[in-house]
Amino acid sequence: MRALRVLVLVAGLTAACAPKTVSPPVASAARYPEFTPPEVPASLAGTRAAESYERGWMFFQAGDLNIAEHEFSAALQAAPTFYPAETSLGDIELARKDPKSALAHFDRALEQQKADVPALIGRGQALVALGREPDALTAFEAALAVDPSLGDVRRRVEVLRFRGLEQALARARQAARAGKLAEAIAVYTSAIASSPDSAVLYREVAAVERQNGDLDRALEHYRKAIALDASDARSVVHVGEILEGRGDFAGAEKAYSEALAIESSAAVEAKLDALRARVELARLPEEYRAIEHAPQITRADLAALIGVRLAPLLEGTRRRDAELITDVRTHWAAAWIMSVARAGVMEPFANHAFQPRTLVRRVDLAQAASRLLARIAAADPGRARSWESARIKFSDLSAGHLAYPAASIAVAAGVMTLGPEASFQPTRPISGEEAAAAIARIEALAGPLASGKMKPAR
Repeated sequence: MRALRVLVLVAGLTAACAPKTVSPPVASAARYPEFTPPEVPASLAGTRAAESYERGWMFFQAGDLNIAEHEFSAALQAAPTFYPAETSLGDIELARKDPKSALAHFDRALEQQKADVPALIGRGQALVALGREPDALTAFEAALAVDPSLGDVRRRVEVLRFRGLEQALARARQAARAGKLAEAIAVYTSAIASSPDSAVLYREVAAVERQNGDLDRALEHYRKAIALDASDARSVVHVGEILEGRGDFAGAEKAYSEALAIESSAAVEAKLDALRARVELARLPEEYRAIEHAPQITRADLAALIGVRLAPLLEGTRRRDAELITDVRTHWAAAWIMSVARAGVMEPFANHAFQPRTLVRRVDLAQAASRLLARIAAADPGRARSWESARIKFSDLSAGHLAYPAASIAVAAGVMTLGPEASFQPTRPISGEEAAAAIARIEALAGPLASGKMKPAR
């Protein structure tokens, strides 16, 4: 009997000293549904570590994080390379709102298995919580590279990229506003490296590069923006401006036309018209380009101004005596002289000479202007009544003077101006600037007639 009691006592003591195992709870609903157990590698399935790991997740989802942590730690003690347990410990720390401790666990798991998707995702979550969004983006992208089917992770990546882009744009724009162009370009370049398909980034860095004087890079980036966004009319216009500044008029005209095809714009139309006028001017003789700056102009100069700027107004009547002009055949302005003479705007003298080198006086300009205004009046009589009915009083030109009607019409129409004390100064020579201004006013009055969209009356 004594021996039997000893055996019972020993058995009782042994049972008391053995470790107690807590039965896993039966959870009706997962306490942390956002966390799911990482998959156990086939090589570790069925091991003691795997058993502890499975028990840990039961406690985890039941909400008992302390026992779950104990089980995951036990799994690692049984098999130090059991990286799913390390990842799970990281998940527990995320559940406890301790991203710094969680990050250490995820990093240790990734040391064991670089392609562990749950660890990569957990690492990204921890880094977001720590405010390290660029690093988090790298972790999420690595997870997607392993498993492209992760829709939630893909959405996270898109959000982080958008946030990063917004932050980069804000920093770059602030640097550009502060005149720190090199810093702005560096920020844009870094942003482009992470978001190479953003037309906005290319357009904005191009603008800063253009401001910084690097037109080659600006042109390259504007074209990249256009390639990414075919509706980017602004970048097309900027390409045109750069090409125009370089003297590539054909390329600039093409760019402006393409921009207008994308989006109608009065400002771009004006650029295109000005460019075409500039191209036409560049094709004209040097003598013509010098007219506007000349202190005095000749009859040939005035004929050229009218012939170039108001060619549609000259269509219609053809005077036969113009064909008999004898002194302009080899003159640089011969074509325009013949054009104004045939239209009767500037007539040859009685000896069939045009006298192209004779200086133009104010009375000569008034005569040519009144004849051009008469052609406008024939097409739009109502508009012309204001200047045709006017009777301007001049201090130096009587109403009975032969030049009075032309002078009165030219001044009343706003083509020419009065001199001091209401004088007309009929014999004063005209400068190139005055002549060009007068022709520009006639061009404005002519409207569609001057552009050729309306034919003058015959």
